[in-house]
Amino acid sequence: MKKVAFWIQHMCAVTLIVTSIILAFYQVIHIRDISGGVLMYIAQAFLLAGSIFGLDYYVQKLTKIINESKGTEK
Repeated sequence: MKKVAFWIQHMCAVTLIVTSIILAFYQVIHIRDISGGVLMYIAQAFLLAGSIFGLDYYVQKLTKIINESKGTEK
């Protein structure tokens, strides 16, 4: 179950990054302008994706530290 949640989180983060880049390229190439709403979407998508990757790294590091401390107490 943990692996499924991990996979879903990371796929959502990657999807947000990819859609942001595609939307930005579309706006620049076809419309030759980027509206404020698109910039806001890109900023929020990158912020969410970064927090997903950062939170996952933090939880893994914290879990490793806890497991090591339990192992040394035995």
